[in-house]
Formats: sequence, structure tokens, C-alpha cells
Amino acid sequence: MTDKVLYEKNGEIATITLNRPERKNAIDLEVHHRLREIWTDFRDDPALRVAILTGSGDAFCAGADLKTHVPEWDRAGPSLARDKLPDGFAGGITRGVHRIYKPIIAACNGWVLGGGLELAMACDIRIASERAQFGSFELRRGMHPADGGIVRLVNTCGVGIALEMELTGEPIDAMRAFHANMVSKVVPHDRLMATARDYAKKILRNDRRAVESAKETIFEVVGRTLDEQLKVECLYGYALCGGNPVIPERSRQFFDKSDKGRAGAHATAL
Repeated sequence: MTDKVLYEKNGEIATITLNRPERKNAIDLEVHHRLREIWTDFRDDPALRVAILTGSGDAFCAGADLKTHVPEWDRAGPSLARDKLPDGFAGGITRGVHRIYKPIIAACNGWVLGGGLELAMACDIRIASERAQFGSFELRRGMHPADGGIVRLVNTCGVGIALEMELTGEPIDAMRAFHANMVSKVVPHDRLMATARDYAKKILRNDRRAVESAKETIFEVVGRTLDEQLKVECLYGYALCGGNPVIPERSRQFFDKSDKGRAGAHATAL
């Protein structure tokens, strides 16, 4: 088992730390295969509900370690695209094992570049340190994203920011990323992991089946027509309402003003 990735379980929260600070947490083939094992374990472990992904040192992830990946690609020839289709980047979380309905939070601690940006965009919520920088540098190397980078930039941030970042190959800082809807929050660097854990706790106060059904529904409606989106939401939402046994008890807590994390005149602790 490699120490290039750290995998910790603390109650219902898994913390995954890319641990190659000397390589800006670039993902080589060993890390790629280890991440596949980690994502599979996280998906299948019934005790886990939320994952936090971050990096050690001054980078979240600088993308693919080209020293290991370029030789692999060079030998493959035209069949590379077909061979890679079921096996996306960073253990397949960008494509292949991306339909994990447990929430994943990216704690972006520094440089988020190339495949690292694709990895962050494959997460559900992104929190950025004030030091974070986000960039897509593939075009500088004669490549462009192939593991969801363009797709998720367009879906999350819009065509304008996707065109700017891809065509210029220039990074943007954390506040620009926040205004582009790329990250949910920018925090002081020393508050990053605490903020990510706070987001995890807010997720955990919600019913597990409801959380995972909502994430699945969001995945299903992307790219569909309005009528198709409304149909999918109705079918998934009312299927949950008609079959989730926790609803009566959680409704009683709401009526009694005792549910976790309530705000306002009847505030309760998270």
C-alpha cells in the first residue's frame, strides 16, 4: 500500500489526502490505482457517508504526473481513447466510478492544475483556501482535458470561463473562482479543513437516503430538456417521499422545532 495517498476514516467522514508534496501531488500510475481502491472502498463502506479530499504541502493536485503518463499514452496509439473511456483520471472519479452518490468535498489548499482541476470539479462541493490557484494548462503541452475538465467547467461555471481558462492556459485565483461559481467558499488557509468538516457535518445532519437521492437526481437532470428534468425530479423525489421510513420522525422534529442545525428564534446546535 502506497503512502502517496493517505486514507483516514473518522466516524462517517473519510479524509483522503494526496501526499506527494515534492511533486505538487501530481498523480502517477501508482496513485491512480490506489485512488481506484479508495473510491471503491468509500462507495461500498456502509459506515461512511461523506469524503473530504485535499492535498499535502502547497498544492491540491498539479494533475497527471507526465513522467509516468506520457510514455503510457505514447505507446497506446489511436486506441488510447477507447481504452481510457471506462477508466478516468484519479482512480476513475472523473469518469468510470463517478456515480458515487455519497457527497465528496474538495478542500483546495493550493495549486489546482490540469487534471487536478478535473479532479476538483468531479467533487460535489469545493472549498478554497485564499492561497488556491486554479488553472487548465493542458493546451500548453499540446493536449486538452479529456477527463471531464471542459464538460464540468461548462456545466458549473459556463461557457465564458471555460473558454477563457482553456484557451489562455492562465490560472485564476480563489476569489475569481468563487465569483465564477467554481468554489462555494474562500476561507483563510488555516481554516480550510475546519470549514470542510463543518460542511460535512451539515450534510450529515440530513437523512442519508435523501442526500444520496438528491445527488443522483442532479446527475440525472444535467443536459436534459426542461420537461425531462421535471419528470426525473418528480419520479425520484416522490419515490423517496413514499418510501423513506424516517420521514414521520424527522417531520415531528421539525414540528417540535428540535431538528439539528435550526436557525432563527428556535435555533439548535448542529
